[in-house]
Amino acid sequence: MVRRFFLGVRMLLRGFGFWRRQPGAMLLGLVPAAIVWVVVLAGLVALGVSLPGLTVWATPFAAEWVEPWTTVVRTAVVAIVLGGAIVLAAVTFTGLTLLVGDPFYERIWRAVEADLGGEPTGDGLGFWRSARDAVGFIGLGILVSLGVGLSGFIPVIGGVLAPVLGVVLSGRLLAWELTGRAFESRGISSHDRAALLRGHRVRLLGFGIATQLCFMVPLGAIFTMPAAVAGATMLARTVLDDVAARAARSTAPPPPAVE
Repeated sequence: MVRRFFLGVRMLLRGFGFWRRQPGAMLLGLVPAAIVWVVVLAGLVALGVSLPGLTVWATPFAAEWVEPWTTVVRTAVVAIVLGGAIVLAAVTFTGLTLLVGDPFYERIWRAVEADLGGEPTGDGLGFWRSARDAVGFIGLGILVSLGVGLSGFIPVIGGVLAPVLGVVLSGRLLAWELTGRAFESRGISSHDRAALLRGHRVRLLGFGIATQLCFMVPLGAIFTMPAAVAGATMLARTVLDDVAARAARSTAPPPPAVE
């Protein structure tokens, strides 16, 4: 299991390695990422500025408590908000960046497909399909962020659980969304994609968590996004190649009997 997890991490590293092969396409991928990053950063800064006052407002009952309990409770509230913000910021950034930069990222995943010698893919998703996917993806991220926030209310472990769960779940969502282009360009529906990925969940999680952690580094989201698109395409191709290999083995004629 650990080996499969790090195979997912390796896919992101291979995505960074694609800068050497297609620097022009990867460089263009920075443009939409930078634009959306500024918007998301403004939202996070606004949250950070208002968080102390928001925490005091949300916990008036703790004002008269004896220390350290007031600090403990309010620190837990901060952790809860941050856990939800991790998910929502990552999902919003990814969804909007893929929407705004769809032509740029289409160049990247097509270049990866060509580099891997893939079968011809269909047309791109198009703006309206990308917009619908982005809205659905961000909506799902809002629900997950609420769930992460509620997990922070679990006694004792909630303050630690919420941020950790935020990284894990947002990573899972990122991996799902980023691998979508390679599958959908082949006419593979979301339901069929889920079935194909069922046996590769650990690898998918490794890729997603590594991507999420890179997103949390200052300016990391901008430089990671093109690599994540490339790495996700490589990850999807490994899944499809594994499925094709298993199908070939299952249909191969049995070896002749030895007399």
